[in-house]
Amino acid sequence: MEYLILGIALFVILAVGGTVALLRSRSGPGTLEAPPEAPTITRPAPPAEEEAVVTRPAERPPLAEPVVAPEIELPPPSAGRLQRLRARLARSQSTLGQGLLNLLSRDVLTDDDWDEIEDLLISADVGVAPSRMIVEELRTKVKVAGQMSPDEVRALLREQLVAQIGPDLPRALHVDAHGGHPAVVMVVGVNGTGKTTTSGKLSRVLVGDGKQVLLGAADTFRAAAAEQLTTWGERVGARVVRGPEGSDPASVAFEAVKQGIQDGVDTVIIDTAGRLHTKTGLMDELGKVKRVIEKQATVDEVLLVLDATTGQNGLTQARVFAEVVNITGIALTKLDGTAKGGIVISVQRELGVPVKLVGLGEGPDDLAPFDPGAFVDAILG
Repeated sequence: MEYLILGIALFVILAVGGTVALLRSRSGPGTLEAPPEAPTITRPAPPAEEEAVVTRPAERPPLAEPVVAPEIELPPPSAGRLQRLRARLARSQSTLGQGLLNLLSRDVLTDDDWDEIEDLLISADVGVAPSRMIVEELRTKVKVAGQMSPDEVRALLREQLVAQIGPDLPRALHVDAHGGHPAVVMVVGVNGTGKTTTSGKLSRVLVGDGKQVLLGAADTFRAAAAEQLTTWGERVGARVVRGPEGSDPASVAFEAVKQGIQDGVDTVIIDTAGRLHTKTGLMDELGKVKRVIEKQATVDEVLLVLDATTGQNGLTQARVFAEVVNITGIALTKLDGTAKGGIVISVQRELGVPVKLVGLGEGPDDLAPFDPGAFVDAILG
């Protein structure tokens, strides 16, 4: 029994001592080693899947902004235009008309009264000679008729003014195609009178009357002239022939007429550069433009544009232009902003050329064929 107990104790001692010795051999003396970390297992990455081949459509260039054509307008016809604009003309000419009516309506007219009537006519740019003629005619008829009612005075004054304006002068515009060629209208005048605007407005008058129009931008010295004329043409669907800035005006006019013949239009309107009447070279060039046009077509109208506010100065311009080109008609602009409507009488008397068009405002349709009766009625109110 004692040998059995001794054997068990010896076994226990040996087992414990072996365990301690094993631990010390791994961690060094006096240190217990922590259990090893679990190993990191590195697995090979699975084979990458092949990317699907995606076929993309070729990129298209960005679409250009669509060009929006300007809306084509249908202007009113020329018939009755001056009647529709009478009120505007009457407001600007009321000083002349009412002044004359007030003086002639007096019970007794003295020499001073007649002198005042003459001064009033002269101040309205009627001109000295025509004013004296009107006064003499009025004076004679008033003396014969004796006392007159206001209506009779007005009728008498109207008769004299219409007679001086010249109701029988040919005022029709020659704008119809003939002989297989379009009618050609040249628009001339000095700087600032409104030639380009008048050319554009005239195109509206003709389109309103059912005509096909082509515009020629022969004012190549003013950068904005061609652009301005193009805008006018686009509004009514009229083609515009233009050249580079500073190019030969005669060549542009020639090409415009040539294109007008090819297109079969009714009228070709040629807008020329502003000509200072003191520069002989420029006036000679204007004659050149006309001669070049006539190599393929007849120039049917030469319209001289005059600013009504310039008064008698416009007569000096008119004389010089009449020497260079054969003026067939006058377009008076800015007649709504002046009380000097008597220039209609004086310029016609000076040149023997009728006023055919009048500008009565800034609106696109404020250009009207001139009617002597309607004009005088507007002046007298």
